[in-house]
Amino acid sequence: MPNYQFPKMKQPWQEFTISPERSHHLFQGRPAYSARFEEVLKFHAPGLAPVRDSSGAYHILADGSPAYSNRYLRTFGFYEGRAAVCSLGGWFHILENGQPLYPDRYDWCGNFQEGRSAVRTWDGQYFHIRPDGTKAYESGNIGYRYVGDYREGIAVVQREDGRHAHITLDGRPQHQRCFRDLDVFHKGFARARDDRGWHHINLQGEPAYGRRFAAVEPFYNGQARVEDFDGALLVIDEAGETIVQLRSPEITSPPSPPSLEITSPEGDALQELSADMVGYWRSQTIFAAVKLGVFDALPATSAAMEQKLGLASGMGERLLRALHELGLVFPRVSPRGANFWQTSDRGALLATNHPLSMASAAVLWGSEHYAAWASLAAALREGKPAFDTQFGLPFFDWYGQEPEKLKTYHQALLTYARHDYSAITEAIDFSDFLDCGRSDRATVLDAGGGTGELLWMVLQASPRSTGILLDRPEAIANVRVPENLATRVQIVGADLFASWSTLADAVILARVLHDWSDPQAKIILQRAKQALTPKGRLYILERVLEPSVPDCGLLDLNMLVITGGCERTLPQFQDLLRSVGLRFRQQIKMRSGISVLIASMGNGELGGMVEF
Repeated sequence: MPNYQFPKMKQPWQEFTISPERSHHLFQGRPAYSARFEEVLKFHAPGLAPVRDSSGAYHILADGSPAYSNRYLRTFGFYEGRAAVCSLGGWFHILENGQPLYPDRYDWCGNFQEGRSAVRTWDGQYFHIRPDGTKAYESGNIGYRYVGDYREGIAVVQREDGRHAHITLDGRPQHQRCFRDLDVFHKGFARARDDRGWHHINLQGEPAYGRRFAAVEPFYNGQARVEDFDGALLVIDEAGETIVQLRSPEITSPPSPPSLEITSPEGDALQELSADMVGYWRSQTIFAAVKLGVFDALPATSAAMEQKLGLASGMGERLLRALHELGLVFPRVSPRGANFWQTSDRGALLATNHPLSMASAAVLWGSEHYAAWASLAAALREGKPAFDTQFGLPFFDWYGQEPEKLKTYHQALLTYARHDYSAITEAIDFSDFLDCGRSDRATVLDAGGGTGELLWMVLQASPRSTGILLDRPEAIANVRVPENLATRVQIVGADLFASWSTLADAVILARVLHDWSDPQAKIILQRAKQALTPKGRLYILERVLEPSVPDCGLLDLNMLVITGGCERTLPQFQDLLRSVGLRFRQQIKMRSGISVLIASMGNGELGGMVEF
């Protein structure tokens, strides 16, 4: 016969609930006693509940009578036979009879868990005490900035340098690692955040896998829900491998690469500053890896990758270690026992065959842009683009003479367009121009439209519209129009500053104006105005700066360095429109952070802003 353990009989107070007005307890829906209080909390073993009335705070028995005569400012539930209370003299713990457990008084006390309770001293230091009130360990004169409750004999503490660590019941380190943020262990794993992001660690403090995330939950039956840096929700296993995707990526611009983990006794400020100062380590590592074809060669062992890409012996392993530090690859063990590397979800974006490949963007930022940024100081002194000085020609003129470079540039912009403009056809109906009286079809002109990705989106969503893609001749030389749009698209090679010789009901300028100074932007707007039908509308897609929020500063500097352009506020855009006789109508702010500014013929502004 099996040794079955019958459940212990419940005491009546274990079934007590708190009344809706929180003035007393209920038993099976009826008042458990006649007394009423200003506030009551739940009953805890050994059958006592914290209450407060006009006499003060104390604990009551199951019949509503006081458990002792003492009164306090605040009382809390009993845990392991001890309750935290607050008096005029400070915080401490009491026994069931209301008597203090020890003579010390603190600025705050926690509850006892696993024979330990957190306390905070009057000078802001935290540590744990034992059930008799004595210190659980000696931390010298340093103490901790914070300590949490113990779970399975291990607690999280925050050190004076702001980093977090695990300690045992006697105060010894559970392992030698520390983190920016940390959680207690649950089924052998703890959530931890280092300078690259959140992940899980084992009892030795070692990462369970190489990936990093924006957020992670504890493991539940071997799996955990996590959020990636691009907004995707995933379920991963204990090796960090994706099992299920719960939500697609919501990425609207390339995620900022995580900071390098540079340890320093001076604390986080120095670490973060140092990481920013060597930011080019990251961009150049990614650039080199893409140029070499690393992300297209994985998964593979480091030796196999070296052989395939023609790298010197041992160089592949060194590069993969750096990419792992950036959260782009992680090591795995194959069924045959060989160590091999594969891309993370973020790293997969750098493969050339990914539908949202960022490989071209990595090459773009890591080559000519990188070289031009070396002259930022000169650009700031002179107020002129550094690219012109560095390469001898303005940006677009130089790229016009470099077909392969230009192809890379437009391929990078194509990916950003797919990220940032995906919701534009939900916000705007570009076929809503059929009352213009010219024909039964509206014409949409995408000026400076590059490869046409945005125009294809618009035309796919507006079956009755036709489109004109206008850009410099070298930019449109290799444009491929989707087969189902071939009869609805006209491609025009033209200089944005010369006459466009076109007429359209809707003119789109997507991230065009920020490439140019105000005098140049006014000329482009004049050309756009000339191309508009009388009832037509101009759509400007740009990131609009908030006058009171100093953001997008790095993007603004990039425009100065590369083209001499700038990012602008809404009043600055309105001034430009007004100067050429265009009327600002509305701002639509999309989820991507890009705004659509709508303008038409005429003077004056209608105003208004819609978030979409």
